Amino acid sequence: MNSGKLHLAVAGASGRMGHMLIEAVSAADDCILAGALDIAASPAIHVDALSYLGQASGVLVTDDLMLGLAKSQVLLDFTRPEGTLAHLQVCRKLGVKAVIGTTGFDAAQKAEIAEIAKDIAIVMSPNMSVGVNVTFKLLEMAAKALNTGYDIEVIEAHHRHKIDAPSGTALKMGEVIAEALGRDLKECGVFERYGVTGPRDPSSIGFATIRGGDIVGDHTVMFAGTGERIEISHKASSREYYAKGSLMAARFLVDKPNGLFDMFDVLNLR
Repeated sequence: MNSGKLHLAVAGASGRMGHMLIEAVSAADDCILAGALDIAASPAIHVDALSYLGQASGVLVTDDLMLGLAKSQVLLDFTRPEGTLAHLQVCRKLGVKAVIGTTGFDAAQKAEIAEIAKDIAIVMSPNMSVGVNVTFKLLEMAAKALNTGYDIEVIEAHHRHKIDAPSGTALKMGEVIAEALGRDLKECGVFERYGVTGPRDPSSIGFATIRGGDIVGDHTVMFAGTGERIEISHKASSREYYAKGSLMAARFLVDKPNGLFDMFDVLNLR
């Protein structure tokens, strides 16, 4: 490997986020695209990873994980939980680090990732955007200051193709707030309301989900008090910022032999 550049592989190479990651890697002076992965059924298999732009990267999309990761230092993975876990097993064998933006993991899958992170370094975050992670920090501060007398609601909107709900980012917002308040989101989160629900439990954190069109990602947290309402929002109009944050995370991992990190570690927001 050329020690002067960070060799990166991209999973889900033919998807919307995969394309954005490939473009970001190709445009970065200090990075090089070393691998592109996709499922066997993808029409992009054996095609140049940048062919959709009429360009050539010299890297063919492959479903062979060992081949696709062989020349890589870090994998960028925004796919689905089962795929990500399969990718991580190969990363562990090859000593390849990973940046995970995949959402929808259950508790057992998260535990498996934590176990793998004992052998390789991983940054995992439901949202790699610098702006979103600064928003997480603002929510932590707001929750501590507004810890009584305010009802908390998380509202999120995404495109019609998103398969999980609430979004990983919305859940992370709820987790950040709950932790700041000394609560457990599993116990205080309210994800459905229908019919006669009764008065609102003041200790609950509510979630509302919108799916439609091509919305990249909108998130608002409302702290609703008596006589005032504070809203903290982040609205994304492009996946470009997710890709830029992912490259920051990959650079962060360069000198990390192992461990499980998130974007608060990358951005020094602890």
